[in-house]
Amino acid sequence: MMQYIWPLMVVFSLLAAAVTGNMGNLSSSIIGSGTEAINLAIRLAGMLCFWNGIVNIAEKSELTKSLCKLLSPILKILFPKLQDSATKEAIAMNMTANLLGLDNAATPLGLEAMKRLQRLDPSDKASDNMVRFVVINTACLHIVPTTVALLRQQHGSSSPTEILLPALCTSICSISVGLLTTFLLKRLFK
Repeated sequence: MMQYIWPLMVVFSLLAAAVTGNMGNLSSSIIGSGTEAINLAIRLAGMLCFWNGIVNIAEKSELTKSLCKLLSPILKILFPKLQDSATKEAIAMNMTANLLGLDNAATPLGLEAMKRLQRLDPSDKASDNMVRFVVINTACLHIVPTTVALLRQQHGSSSPTEILLPALCTSICSISVGLLTTFLLKRLFK
């Protein structure tokens, strides 16, 4: 679907700029946006490399098993039928990265957890565990939204961490609504 949407957006933008006589503004916006995107990627790359290194150390030092044990009561509630310990560890690491607000570092961990969940249920449809994991990963509970705080600091915020309480409240609301919706839809369609 996206292979049709993006070209349509580009064509529409070019036509709108041509009709309104703003081709100069369009080209300068394209160049400026590209530069901003590269600068943002470079800023976030350092933090991403650092946290991926920390995750690698955590796996080798078996901290992941400790985190899995710490989160096991929550994992038992969220994934009652899941028995595979390696999958639970991958989910626990993803949840931990999300709790710390490390969205970019959580992505590879989430992909690994999803691959493991797919291996456990290789059907064409998403399993209940996969759906629940996607909801948890997408709504992600943030205790410390470090990526957002970093971006706020880099853009000149005098208090980049003032978003902690609102971010925690919205995270709790979004994950609660997401999990409730999956529960209701599962009941409705089964």
